[in-house]
Amino acid sequence: MTDERDDDRHEFSAGQGVDADYEEFTLDPEEIDADPNTVDPVDSRVLTDILDRRNVESDAIDVERLMDVGLSYMGINRFEEATETFERAAHFAEEDSLEAQEAWVNKGAAHAELEEYDEAIGAYEEALRIDDSSEHAATAETNLAYALWEFGRSEQALEHAERAVETDPRFAEAWYNRGFMLVERGLAEDAVTCFDNAIRLGYRSAGVLEEKARALEEAGEHEQAEEVADRADEIRREAEGQMVEEQTGQAPGPGGRGGRGGSGGQAGGRGGRGGQPGERGETTEAPERELQGEGPEGF
Repeated sequence: MTDERDDDRHEFSAGQGVDADYEEFTLDPEEIDADPNTVDPVDSRVLTDILDRRNVESDAIDVERLMDVGLSYMGINRFEEATETFERAAHFAEEDSLEAQEAWVNKGAAHAELEEYDEAIGAYEEALRIDDSSEHAATAETNLAYALWEFGRSEQALEHAERAVETDPRFAEAWYNRGFMLVERGLAEDAVTCFDNAIRLGYRSAGVLEEKARALEEAGEHEQAEEVADRADEIRREAEGQMVEEQTGQAPGPGGRGGRGGSGGQAGGRGGRGGQPGERGETTEAPERELQGEGPEGF
């Protein structure tokens, strides 16, 4: 008996197939345009960044909202995520735009919080390459000065501290940073002028007054230095009393001490850490001295 299925057999093509040099079909993976000599093979962001450039149009990304995400990361001390977010914001922003510059400044601030000063320096330098006279330039200059100082490049740090106040003479924190560096270089009288400018522009923290007192002492103005130091102690005690009142709902009793002073500087800035002030003649640990790095733009 004949199998009916034999009659329904499919007749396959008897053609010649395709030529050996046919190139329209391949199983080989698409080549990624990345130099293995310059890319860390364990950097998981490399492939993502390349795919972003290929598959996501810059117009489809809201750079401002992406920047807000980075600022939110900064607000909860997730600085590594902030650096990555600001880097993406810089990538998707229009090339060499103010938005791109702002993203680079913010990326530098996030790296500085991680004490990754080499990376911070690179970010600030990229921001200044875009525009060294824009509304973000003074912040980039003073932050670059801060990072260079912490990285041990004090000569270059002072140069950028000077550029910061030249770019924006009303930038109080920039005057403070310049004064701080001048004291370290033994130029106390010039430093006093810088601190006076910072105070005149509204930067009236105990830390600024302490640095001014130190500069006056170095300049031989001992009586004036003591007066300024007394005022700094007074401001610290007032701040500590206010902090205790906010935390407990009541003012400290006579002779009582408040909590330790909080960070100075603007929101998002790297403020100096306050030490515990004591009465005159009492042995206390001196406040730790720090430069004032600006926080991220828009924070």
